[in-house]
Amino acid sequence: MSSWFRITYLCDVSEAALKHCAAKIPGTVKTTRDPEHLCASEDVDVILVASSDEYHAEHALAALKHHKHVLVEKPLALTRQDIGTIAEAERQSRGSVMVGYMRRYAAPVEDAIREIGGMDKILYARVRDIIGANSTFVNQSGTFPERFTDFRLEDSADKTARHEQAVNAALAECGDVPVTKESSLAWRILCGLGSHDLSLMREVLGMPTSVQGSSLGFPFWNVLFKYPGFTVSYESGIDNNPRFDAHLEVYSNTKSVRLQYDTPYVKGLPVTMHIAENDDGAYKETTIRKTYEDPYTHELKECAEIARVHSLNACSDEKGPEAAAANAASPADTGTSGALTAGSLLKSVTLSDASGSVGSGISLDSRGGHGANGQGSEDDGEELHFERF
Repeated sequence: MSSWFRITYLCDVSEAALKHCAAKIPGTVKTTRDPEHLCASEDVDVILVASSDEYHAEHALAALKHHKHVLVEKPLALTRQDIGTIAEAERQSRGSVMVGYMRRYAAPVEDAIREIGGMDKILYARVRDIIGANSTFVNQSGTFPERFTDFRLEDSADKTARHEQAVNAALAECGDVPVTKESSLAWRILCGLGSHDLSLMREVLGMPTSVQGSSLGFPFWNVLFKYPGFTVSYESGIDNNPRFDAHLEVYSNTKSVRLQYDTPYVKGLPVTMHIAENDDGAYKETTIRKTYEDPYTHELKECAEIARVHSLNACSDEKGPEAAAANAASPADTGTSGALTAGSLLKSVTLSDASGSVGSGISLDSRGGHGANGQGSEDDGEELHFERF
């Protein structure tokens, strides 16, 4: 996406990872082990945080301190306290925060919301995410991934300590849930795989009113959510079967709509919408593949557009509408051939990664959470504040 962004800076705890990734980027790119150096750089407009979960809050706060736009891979943070701290920092900063949930950027999502919104009454819905290990798909992706292990002992120790501290604090926020190996694992799975499912559920259906029941085991778990007039069954799990079964399906009396996802680690696999309905007494099935362009690409385009608009608004506030219009008409010098569109006012996009894998997935969340069911509320959770720049 060189016509949208130019990478100018990389950060990681692994020197080998930095060297490997920098070699893949055209032109000169700076590297550092210190996120503060990256965040303070004048060569950076937007920072993508794809570090290990324990560091998301710290890196987002560093970006906001230097008035950068920051795109944080999900989860935004591991505790509500950290989310509140980020919210306050955003209010004090000229920068802004977005949270990444790539499934919401799939091309058929908005079409599915319209289809579901046209149902006479929702009777039932199911959210399913049962998949094999990520490594199964990554290793077959054709990207020839590398894994680096040149971590300093103090970095590994810090990551372990932060993990324990964050999970313990999060479980305490949930009502003093006892800290056990099982509860700690459940929290991490919820923040990882589970956040994709619950984010999509909220996008399409809005927020549930309550939890009717749950079975929170591992490697499989399920939850029954209550909505006005219907329930949603959420089932998920991880095993060693090399398949990716992730979908959301909504049922009415005469129609069902399903969003079907494949692994995002193999580029070009489509997200499809499946409609089954009663067509004047006949059973009719329709499968819609809108595009092969993947959700990650869609969300990064959204990122560029939002950052561009945000920059134009800031310019308008400082210099008046005439200056903003002039900047909109004149692409920035980004080191790419041809004029940029959504990325025209961006000098760079930077990936900050302290996980030892600079090439981690990057995603961001831009839409609200009110859904076809219209059940969203003003009190949907603090995370909602971060869904658009």
